[in-house]
Amino acid sequence: MVEPPPLRTLILGGTTEASALARLLAGDARFAPILSFAGRTLAPVPPPIPHRLGGFGGAAGLAAYLRAERLAALVDATHPFAVRISANAEAAAGATGIPRLVLRRPGWTAIPGDDWRRVDTVAEAAETLGADPRRVFLTIGRQDLLPFRAAPQHSYLLRSVDPPDPALVPPRATAIAARGPFSEAAERALMAGHAIELVVTKNSGGDDAKLRAARALGLPVIIVDRPPMPSGETVADAPAALAWLLAHHAAADPRGV
Repeated sequence: MVEPPPLRTLILGGTTEASALARLLAGDARFAPILSFAGRTLAPVPPPIPHRLGGFGGAAGLAAYLRAERLAALVDATHPFAVRISANAEAAAGATGIPRLVLRRPGWTAIPGDDWRRVDTVAEAAETLGADPRRVFLTIGRQDLLPFRAAPQHSYLLRSVDPPDPALVPPRATAIAARGPFSEAAERALMAGHAIELVVTKNSGGDDAKLRAARALGLPVIIVDRPPMPSGETVADAPAALAWLLAHHAAADPRGV
């Protein structure tokens, strides 16, 4: 029996789920994967599979890349708030006919003891802080800080993997560079040490240590809700994505692409 050729797979990454899938595929002769980083993180952790860094030039550029590299499967494992690249992935898969899977971690859900104020945008989160000065822990990434410059009365603790652009940083801000995951105990100590009164974050899902720490400290949290999910088949974790890829590998034409 002729075995199907390795399934040439593009993973649009930058998330822990993308990294987990890369580890599952590493060394598996049934797959020929490549992990793509958008380039927002200056020094991403190198994956155990081939990778590339940077954009594609929109949906048309991604479609051209899929064709040029003779890719047979596309996994969108980008951040839940990466709306543009997900839209480009959907359009490129439609233009090329390449099967596409969306790999998205579940979002967070409030439980008893949580004090959440849910908003639709980062700008609304900045407005929700109110007029009275407060000590705010911002964990929204370094790209979305600009709206908080319009609320300069607050003192901010910023955390991101890479240092933020000074032009985006609010005037009364302390920036720390750190890469997670973080333990609940460490988050509690950080918030208590900086006398944090309120936390602002996006509903990214995944590790919820900062939410558990805020709950333990009795702190309110402003949560920026997720944008709508991309259309198409969706799974919540890397093992489920592997199962999807295995099914496509088994169905591949043994004569090759």
